Amino acid sequence: MGDINSVGVIGAGQMGSGIAHVCALGGREVKLHDQNAERLKAALADIEKNMARQVAKGLITEADAKAALSRIAATVNLAEIGQADLVIEAATENEEVKKAIFQALTPSLKATTLLASNTSSISITRLAASTDRPERFIGLHFMNPAPVMKLVEIIRGIATTPATYETVKVFAESLGKVTTDAEDYPAFIVNRILVPMINEAIYALYEGVGDVRSIDNSLKLGANHPMGPLELGDFMGLDVVLAIMNVLHDGMSDTKYRPCPLLVKYVEAGWLGRKTGRGFYDYSGPTPEPTR
Repeated sequence: MGDINSVGVIGAGQMGSGIAHVCALGGREVKLHDQNAERLKAALADIEKNMARQVAKGLITEADAKAALSRIAATVNLAEIGQADLVIEAATENEEVKKAIFQALTPSLKATTLLASNTSSISITRLAASTDRPERFIGLHFMNPAPVMKLVEIIRGIATTPATYETVKVFAESLGKVTTDAEDYPAFIVNRILVPMINEAIYALYEGVGDVRSIDNSLKLGANHPMGPLELGDFMGLDVVLAIMNVLHDGMSDTKYRPCPLLVKYVEAGWLGRKTGRGFYDYSGPTPEPTR
């Protein structure tokens, strides 16, 4: 299996733009796709801003940033990314949406293209089965924010070949990432452990065990976590937290994974965290303030 020199990224949200950022810095030609032209424009601006931050910190040079930015092209046409060596899907955490994207992309793919999903919880085997190349399909789960976090989880579906695995492992490590292998079980490793902790923190709030600040400070100062669990839920997006809990609950058939009713209520209200300006904290002022 050949080297990966070009990458298509589907989805220009926080994860997609972060993956495009990392791949471009890693010397790959990147095409970033989103149906929303304004979102693409914002993603390119965010990538430029984040690279400037890396330059200011001395992590990369000005020349590195300029060269990487020149390697990223944006497109609203899904078919344009089909000729990439590797296509990474980073759309919303919804299985039917992801399957529809892969099915729409299939006619445009070259025979040798590898497919990957950045899903944080959904079965790689089921997603692969919706494509014409399950043997060339794999899970590549970058952590958020992708330019900062070192880990990439690699998840093989039942049909993924050893050659596909070895190729994407070498690719991920060439980006400066550390890889771990996870089995194709609901939420894999990181989110299987992390997201139920966030859900349990929401239960502690729901049941009045502590308020928002006391819960977050307890985990930051008592367990040495860099962010409290409610703050982290807001950072991830409470809709994403709920989606992962639903995958765990459905896939494991265990009541310990039942989403907290308060989490459901916040998502129903559109209080999704940082990206909407309001979650367990209100982000409209100079410093975040608890919403309850």
